[in-house]
Amino acid sequence: MVSNFRPFLTFTGRSDLIEAIGLARVKRSHRILPVLHDEDHARVVYTCTSGRVCARDAAITLLALTTGLRACDLVALRLGDIDWRAGTLGIIQQKTGNPLSLPLAPLVTTKLAEYVLHERPASGGEHVFLRRKAPHTRLADHASIYRVTATTFRIAGVADVKAGTRLLRHSAASRLLRAAVPLPTISAVLGHASQESTNVYLSTDEARLLECVLPVPAGAQP
Repeated sequence: MVSNFRPFLTFTGRSDLIEAIGLARVKRSHRILPVLHDEDHARVVYTCTSGRVCARDAAITLLALTTGLRACDLVALRLGDIDWRAGTLGIIQQKTGNPLSLPLAPLVTTKLAEYVLHERPASGGEHVFLRRKAPHTRLADHASIYRVTATTFRIAGVADVKAGTRLLRHSAASRLLRAAVPLPTISAVLGHASQESTNVYLSTDEARLLECVLPVPAGAQP
């Protein structure tokens, strides 16, 4: 409520009330972020690499799953953004306007190449991912990406989660954290403008959180 009220006070010019809200020291609560379980992660990867979905849908899902790219960046991705020899991706983020360079896993590069060489419709446009049905224009928006990932998850038999890029982004960050990748590196990979945005992913590392739990004092009553 406070975060919604503050822009209104800014609009009305009540800087005194804005300062009062700051003095209240209201803390925003953060829920534990949902992530893919290892078994579901393996099912999705297998579905993408075994030919059970088309190369375009597999490439989109694997990109989101391994890099945590936002839907808007997947829609805006251009052929010139891919360095095939180096196996990297270089973009300007749609949300922050910041440059971002990411390594591509071999399975992602393979599916991207398969799509571009054998499945992508003939087009004079530079966007990587196009509509499968005519007119073969770029994908419209994040809803197009959601339909792709949701279909892939359904075919993989993972039906108990909302399979949007937000979940895949959380899962990518969670796996990096479990691999002991430093938070500044994860922040850079996800393209966060501030490292504070990355701290919310600490809640997904259940094993390390359990290490922080203090033992119950002897004689304590439940």
